[in-house]
Amino acid sequence: MRTLLEFEKPIAELEAKLEDMKKLANDNNVDVSDAVRNLNAAIETLRTETFQNLTRWQRVQLSRHPDRPYTLDYIERICEEFHELHGDRTVRDDPAIVGGMAKINGKSVMIIGQQKGRKTKERQHRNFGMANPEGYRKALRLMKMAEKFNMPIVTLIDTPGAFPGLEAEERGQGEAIARNLKEMMTLKVPVICIVIGEGASGGALGIGIGDRVLMLENSWYSVISPENCSTILWRTWEFKEQAAEALKLTATDMKANGLVDGIIPEPLGGAHLKWDEMANILKNTILKEIKDLEKKSPAKRISERIDKFCAMGVVIE
Repeated sequence: MRTLLEFEKPIAELEAKLEDMKKLANDNNVDVSDAVRNLNAAIETLRTETFQNLTRWQRVQLSRHPDRPYTLDYIERICEEFHELHGDRTVRDDPAIVGGMAKINGKSVMIIGQQKGRKTKERQHRNFGMANPEGYRKALRLMKMAEKFNMPIVTLIDTPGAFPGLEAEERGQGEAIARNLKEMMTLKVPVICIVIGEGASGGALGIGIGDRVLMLENSWYSVISPENCSTILWRTWEFKEQAAEALKLTATDMKANGLVDGIIPEPLGGAHLKWDEMANILKNTILKEIKDLEKKSPAKRISERIDKFCAMGVVIE
């Protein structure tokens, strides 16, 4: 069964009417082609109007849609080969972050991303996409391996944040993320970071330093989630919609503020409706960005990467 968000329900109701009309016509051998055509046009018009006028909170809801493709779903569709690598060589493997060597159209890359789960047991296994320190250390190990073998790095960001548990802090959560920020700044290979869903706080930034930082159209990227922001400011989650508006966390907002380099369009209605089409768009974007970045020398890429991030938040009067 398809999961429907509140603003998707009017569209789904029209789609259900369309299916009923087609079934009735087929059962009674009646020509309703004109009515079908008109209803199809009405559905497309409603879908276009709905998704062109989404609020920031509705985009947050879309980014968390339970039917939305996750990292492994994209890897399955865009890579001809994928060899997953495990462990940080210090503590253990962290299933919240997956990564390994892959081939995209014959091009060797290192692909790393946060992975959520769909069913209860998988969600627990993946820790809801919230990485522990060993997850970030595993990611860094794979990045260093990619640098050694001159492989471009692609990171897919989708997390509600780094795991906030006591044991994570005891094992150096802050240090692990900080080290990743430092090391990713000076990687000699092209680095492309893409927010495919949620991009929350340091949990996202821990694999988010790159030559190109891109966002899917219905993703979000912020220092804090709307719910947690609402809890801090109003002592309740009830003002999450106002918090989302104030945070300006959508792809359009982030691009306007110069915090990301581009927006990757999604199929009309969201990535969760057309996985294959979204994966193809993502694949073409990755290949194009790698091709453009490989034209530059490592020294130039590093210099531009550092300058880009150092310029963020700087105010010149």
